[in-house]
Amino acid sequence: MSQFASVNQEACIACGACNSAAPDIFDLDYNGIAGVIYEGDRNRGITAIEPELQEDLQEAFTSCPTHCIRLAVVPFAS
Repeated sequence: MSQFASVNQEACIACGACNSAAPDIFDLDYNGIAGVIYEGDRNRGITAIEPELQEDLQEAFTSCPTHCIRLAVVPFAS
């Protein structure tokens, strides 16, 4: 099952753990704040993360020290 991801950027401390775990899903902006970049999502949480990336996504989710990564089985917004 695919999942959708988004980062609460106000809670992000720019540690880079998500980008290290899942560089195809997360990237850091010029301030080091994480966001979802997968398939051009722009951190909106509307692009399904494909099953072959689920392990990386879960690793990023569990490695985030501030728990600012949000996951859902439906899109966050349209």
